[in-house]
Amino acid sequence: QVQLVESGGGLVQAGGSLRLSCAASGSIRSINAMGWYRQASGKQRELVAGITGGGDINYADSVKGRFTISRDNAKNTVYLQMNRLTSEDTAVYYCNAKVIHYSWQASSLDYWGQGTQVTVSS
Repeated sequence: QVQLVESGGGLVQAGGSLRLSCAASGSIRSINAMGWYRQASGKQRELVAGITGGGDINYADSVKGRFTISRDNAKNTVYLQMNRLTSEDTAVYYCNAKVIHYSWQASSLDYWGQGTQVTVSS
């Protein structure tokens, strides 16, 4: 089993910044990719940013230039630096990790964090 523990959410004024962290622990041989998703009230969960073990990164168009994802492979931890936040960024943010448990495993398994609330007041 794998546990993802998120931290860093909270209440911030529009234009402010927050930094989210997510640490993975448990039976992990390697992690192919880690990422952040968010789900606003009444909306579907969407990808915010993702990063592979090799450092390839992708962002949702709505956060490009404002959010930065980074990863510490040695700590199995992913970060999301969020700047110039707006009310449109208010959501529950979820960490995702695509985990390889065994050397013979053909494809990774998805794990999710419990979610952390980000609220941006205007």
